[in-house]
Amino acid sequence: MFNLGWTEILIIVVIVVLLFGRGKISGVMGDVAKGIKSFRKGMAEDDDPPPAADAQGTRQLDQDASLTDVTPRKDDAAKT
Repeated sequence: MFNLGWTEILIIVVIVVLLFGRGKISGVMGDVAKGIKSFRKGMAEDDDPPPAADAQGTRQLDQDASLTDVTPRKDDAAKT
């Protein structure tokens, strides 16, 4: 379909550089590199196993997290 040789590719590259400028292209490539790095970092964080469950089947939370017990008591359930 498209038989592009190295001379045609070189002409296209020169036209692109003239239209957009070197600074704009290098800025875009830097942004792409940052995006790839953050994507890889996010994928690496997803590989961490989830926290283990205790005997009751609830997950262990960090020590910084505060918990509020919202389970109804037996005597409260009888009143309703």
